Amino acid sequence: MLAQRLPLLITGVAGVAGYNAFAYFRKRFPNQVFGMRPSNNWRLTGDGILDCDLEDHAKVAALFDQYRFRSVLHCGGSCALKSCELDPAMANRVNVVAVDSLLSAMERSRNSDDIRLVFLSIDLVFSGFRCGDYVESDAPDPVTVYGKTMVQAEQMVTRRFPGTALLRISLPMGVSFNGHAGAVDWIASRFKRNLPATLYYDEVRTPTYVACLNEVMQFFLNNDECGMFHAGGPRKLSLYEIAQVVNVVGGYDPDLLKGCYRIEAGPVPPRAGNVTLCSEKLCEVMGKQPFTDWPADQHLFPNCRQWHRNTAVRPIHFSGNDSIEKFLYLSSRANWTI
Repeated sequence: MLAQRLPLLITGVAGVAGYNAFAYFRKRFPNQVFGMRPSNNWRLTGDGILDCDLEDHAKVAALFDQYRFRSVLHCGGSCALKSCELDPAMANRVNVVAVDSLLSAMERSRNSDDIRLVFLSIDLVFSGFRCGDYVESDAPDPVTVYGKTMVQAEQMVTRRFPGTALLRISLPMGVSFNGHAGAVDWIASRFKRNLPATLYYDEVRTPTYVACLNEVMQFFLNNDECGMFHAGGPRKLSLYEIAQVVNVVGGYDPDLLKGCYRIEAGPVPPRAGNVTLCSEKLCEVMGKQPFTDWPADQHLFPNCRQWHRNTAVRPIHFSGNDSIEKFLYLSSRANWTI
């Protein structure tokens, strides 16, 4: 059905989810998929890339008039926790006002009744102060400005476009445009420069390969399912465990990895705890478990805090970007079209 719902607009192509989704859908529907990126991200260029700040109501409306989008995949927003905490006005502008601008353009579009919207939100709408396994009916209780603005955006979308499919994701594991916007490449970027990285023992997530997430997004763009769906992976890992995996697969110095509890960190930004998502509703609707365990190789699952120091789990062929892309992304930059 997506072929009948083109052109497709993907917002937030500077982020991990949007960047990978743009490459995925653009390859399948050349010249019918467009990506929107902020005006100040001038390095991100290429066929189908639109220079537009989503909070610019007039410019967004003009793009809808020009291209007459029939599907929208919203991956936009600022997930920079500290920046959002220190500048709530920026967080509101990028995460809430921008969504209002998008919805307004959709509402006034000549084909507004036919536009399909798939909207990405985040697991950080929850505090993680309980034991995780959050389901869609659990009340959001975010501890960060970022999480609070995402709850506002969710509520706005639900109220104004009730036919929307809202997907709460966790950490999408894939390449980012700038090489350090994603969980994996930020950690790797520290290790590559022989800089330490400190991660939390008690912030727990349900990461997903972007290759799997792309197929989930395609499923919802193809149908009319609506409402909230949790889209977290089947395996739970702490941020520290994720960093252990990156350290081993990249062949980096194990001494560079540091760990601590959230309570030992500074007050800004506040950190969520166990925000793991239960995605049974999603699996039921799709008729399968759409996500592969991250990491897919069962031997790359840490079993203790010193696991990454074990020479037996550090084969000589684990080294640098090639290993990270093969084992932790299930993809290669060679397949990217931007």
